[in-house]
Amino acid sequence: MSTHILIADSSSLTMVGAESLLKGRADTVIRKAENGDDLLMLARRITPDLILLGDGFDPLFDTLHLVERLREVVPSVRLIIMGSLIDGLIIRDLFTLGISAYLALADNLSEYLTQAVDAVLQNRPYLSPTANTEFLIAMQGKNRNWYLDAEARGILRLLASGCTPHQIAVKLNLKRRRVYWVIEKMRVRFGAATNEHLITRACAEGFAGFPD
Repeated sequence: MSTHILIADSSSLTMVGAESLLKGRADTVIRKAENGDDLLMLARRITPDLILLGDGFDPLFDTLHLVERLREVVPSVRLIIMGSLIDGLIIRDLFTLGISAYLALADNLSEYLTQAVDAVLQNRPYLSPTANTEFLIAMQGKNRNWYLDAEARGILRLLASGCTPHQIAVKLNLKRRRVYWVIEKMRVRFGAATNEHLITRACAEGFAGFPD
């Protein structure tokens, strides 16, 4: 029985490398997605066994949001994230949303990709060494109970677009006190002293400035 793998990554070099490695697996069928909408369409149409997704794949989708959409479209699919920005809390958030593995691109893709694929197809989670280290460090930190959930990301995107906390509260039908509390938590989460610093840090990690 063939294993159907859908690859989605903005780096052509990474995509070619991943495709070359996976072609060596027996009975493996590989498809590639061009952008976020194409990925969601293909996932719905072919129902792959596994999706290999690079973070920052599509500038119109932050990675957490794209994972949420994929889980809605194909709930049973196994997801492997290839991440260039290593953040233990984001790795935790992604596993909470239902990914099966996280590969840090700082690690050797040729050494760990096939291991990750084999593990998740056997329903076992997988972390490459750098990702595992950052995850363990984050889980020992004081911010380990803070999640960058859909509400927080919505507030972050509006803040990055120039909205004031009052405007955000109106747009999202939230109490203003709640908006201020979430913003303060995010400033702690990203190690930011000001809202401007928060937006800069969040944009650098791919979690602000995207349209709804």
